[in-house]
Amino acid sequence: MPSLLSHRAVKGIEEMVEKALKGGIGEKEALSLFEEEFSDLLWGATALRRRHKGDKVKFCAILNAKSGRCPEDCAFCAQSAHHRAQIEVYPLMKPEEILIRAEEAQEMGARRFSIVTSGKALKDREMETVLEAVSLIKDRTDLTPCASLGILTPERARALKEVGLHCYHHNLEAAPSFFPRICTTHPYEEDTQTLRYAKEAGLEVCSGGIFGLGEERRHRVELALTLREIGVDSVAINFLHPIPGTKLQDQKPLPPLELLRSVAVFRFLLPEKDIRICGGREFGLRDLHPLVFFAGANGIMIGNYLTTKGRDWRSDLRMIEDLGLRVADG
Repeated sequence: MPSLLSHRAVKGIEEMVEKALKGGIGEKEALSLFEEEFSDLLWGATALRRRHKGDKVKFCAILNAKSGRCPEDCAFCAQSAHHRAQIEVYPLMKPEEILIRAEEAQEMGARRFSIVTSGKALKDREMETVLEAVSLIKDRTDLTPCASLGILTPERARALKEVGLHCYHHNLEAAPSFFPRICTTHPYEEDTQTLRYAKEAGLEVCSGGIFGLGEERRHRVELALTLREIGVDSVAINFLHPIPGTKLQDQKPLPPLELLRSVAVFRFLLPEKDIRICGGREFGLRDLHPLVFFAGANGIMIGNYLTTKGRDWRSDLRMIEDLGLRVADG
């Protein structure tokens, strides 16, 4: 009986997996992966994920510790002062309140907890508040403390490291060539420099972007290659969930299969990195949600996102168990 899969197709994916393991996938080959048979592509992405990450899934959680009134004009963001999205607006939370929210995240099963603030950068007094909150999380929980506080200086990066911050998160959002269509209030170089300052201070770096902003496949590949060049430790992938009142409120979402293909291509380009699926995963993937792990993801953000609700963490835990996967310790 003939095989349902052609020998040529399987051999082609096997060769791409071997090339990815050697760090040799380039732009042209990455774009060709989008055209592979879907099941073959997922087979390759799963093989790479298993090789580097096994069967463990990392859980992280975030807190929107300061919401709204951001002066940046990012087209997707409900927190931008340039938009009319209906969100809750509040100043930076106190350290003790941030600690309580961190403890709640730990009870849900999160292993990492990130303090996220709106705005381009924090004021000095706000930075002192965050430093105190990081110290509290480090001392009173078993969580790995992370933060996303906008643009960094070398001095602030070192201060965060000194109080026990483990990882700094700062999304590039889009490829360099597409970014001007998404944000005009600061240059892309400020974002990449922030990642380099964090790395120089000895922090792990997590960065990524959003799929579905109106970009093409080549832009997603360009973003992955940019992240690879910088040498990020972890990649955060979000799927656009259009918010009324933002510039992208009428943007047509990408089909779930296209999102899954894109995640798989990221795994081929970044085979050793943690790939975490964050905001918009339930909205974007719909009934195909569990397939994201077969597309190469090895982490998810649990709980709520910045301005939208997430899934119940118990549903995420059950999904991981049903797939025969395990929650990672770190």
